[in-house]
Amino acid sequence: MPGFRVTERSVATNTLANLQVNLQKNQDLQNQLSSGKLITKASHSPGGAVIAMQTRSDMATLNQYSRNGDDGMGWLNQADTALTSASTQLNRARELVLTGLSSGSSGSAEAREAIALEVDNLRGSMLDLANTSYLDRPIFGGTTSGNVAYDETGTYKGDTGQVNRTIGANATVRVDTDAASVFGSGTGNVFNVLQRVADDLRNNPAGLQADLADVDTAQKRVQTGLSGVGSRYNQVSQMQQAAENRVLDLRTQLSDVEDIDLPKTITELSLQQTAYQAALAATAKVIQPSLVDFLR
Repeated sequence: MPGFRVTERSVATNTLANLQVNLQKNQDLQNQLSSGKLITKASHSPGGAVIAMQTRSDMATLNQYSRNGDDGMGWLNQADTALTSASTQLNRARELVLTGLSSGSSGSAEAREAIALEVDNLRGSMLDLANTSYLDRPIFGGTTSGNVAYDETGTYKGDTGQVNRTIGANATVRVDTDAASVFGSGTGNVFNVLQRVADDLRNNPAGLQADLADVDTAQKRVQTGLSGVGSRYNQVSQMQQAAENRVLDLRTQLSDVEDIDLPKTITELSLQQTAYQAALAATAKVIQPSLVDFLR
C-alpha cells in the first residue's frame, strides 16, 4: 500500500489549523461568559433561537394585557369613587325629603327654602360626579369626544358606545359605565328627580311622598351600578395578575434557553485554556527544524 508524502509544511499547516479550532472554542466560551448568553445569534442554536423569539413575543403580548389592565382599573377606580360619592349624596337627599315631609305644608316657607337650597347643591354635586373624567374623557359618556356626559340642565351629551379593554386572549372587559343604568334616563334621571324635590319643597310639599320613592329608586340604581363596577374591577385585577404570573414563568423559560450555566461555563473555559496551552506545547515539539535548516 503506497504511503502518503508528509512534508514539514503540511504538518505545520494542519497543526496551525487545529490550534485555530482550539482558539475559536476558547473565544466562544469567553463570549458566552462575558455576555451571559448561550445564544447571541440564530446560528448558535436555530431551534433555541426560534423558542426564544416565540417566548419574547408571548411576553410582549402579556405585558400589553397587563398595561391594558392598568388602564382599565384606572377607569373603574374613578367610577367607583364617583358612584360611592353619589350614593352618599342620595342618602343625604333622602334625609332632606324626610325632613320636608315631617314638617309638611304647616312648616315655614323659610325652612323649606333652606332645605330646597341644599337639594339644589346636591343636584350640582351629582352633575359634577356624573361628569367625572379619566384622562380627559368622561367615564359615564360612552365614547363621546366631548368633555362632559351631562350639561347643566341634566341632559345627556354622551353616546351609547362602550370603552373596552382586552385583558386576555379571549377576555374583553367594559371599563366605562353606562350612564342611564346608574343615573336614569329621561324625566326619571336623578337630576330631574332632585329638581322636582327642590320644587316640591318650595311649592308643593304634598308631592314629597312620591319624590321619596323616586329618590329610593335612584339610590338603588347607583348601588347596583357600584356593584357592577366592583365586579369588573375584580375581573380585570385577576386577569392582570394572571398575565404577570405568566410573564414570570416565560422569563424563567427564556433564561433556560438563552442563559449560560455560570459554574459550568467557567469550568469549560478553564479546561479549554489548559487544552490550548497543551496543544501549543505539543506543536512546539512536533514542528522540528527541517533539512533546509541544516544545509544553511
